[in-house]
Amino acid sequence: MTTNQLIVHSLDEAQETLRSFIEADGTVECIECAAAICAEALAKGCKIITCGNGGSLCDATHFAEELTGRYRQTRRPLPAICINDPAYLTCTANDFSYADTFARYVEGVGCKGDVLLAFSTSGKSENVLRAADAAREKGIKVIAFTSAGENPLTQKANIAICAPRAPHSDRIQEIHIKVVHILIECIEHLLAERSTR
Repeated sequence: MTTNQLIVHSLDEAQETLRSFIEADGTVECIECAAAICAEALAKGCKIITCGNGGSLCDATHFAEELTGRYRQTRRPLPAICINDPAYLTCTANDFSYADTFARYVEGVGCKGDVLLAFSTSGKSENVLRAADAAREKGIKVIAFTSAGENPLTQKANIAICAPRAPHSDRIQEIHIKVVHILIECIEHLLAERSTR
């Protein structure tokens, strides 16, 4: 396969994955429901906490910085925190275990009414699963970004946004980052609607 063919194949594969996601039952409704949950929490003065590993941590970070900073238009900063502090993560991993990193943060910082965005392409990451458990124990709703099919994270979530299964995590993450942008746009729209009532 030439480099040219590789590029075309990769773009075709990405397009097909996106098409499958759009056509899957419940895709739009799940994103709409997730946006409503987030907007409701933010309107009540609560916050959104995000977590994930590797590329999923980058997606989780991107969501939080777009809310606290700005997306397409300037508006008030919205409270969102990504669990990505290296000092905290390495301290907790060293003193307890890597599996405890996100859960302990949720236990320490999360409050009833907050929302946890939990990113795991496989839906099996132990530290993300423990964070979801900790969230539910505190009355925090869980929105999962994962892949299609039954997995432990989907079962622990209030809403699961599931990218089509793919041979590699990159295609799943490409769907997740698209949804991150759409979700932020929807949250801003819903909050703006509230302010005009």
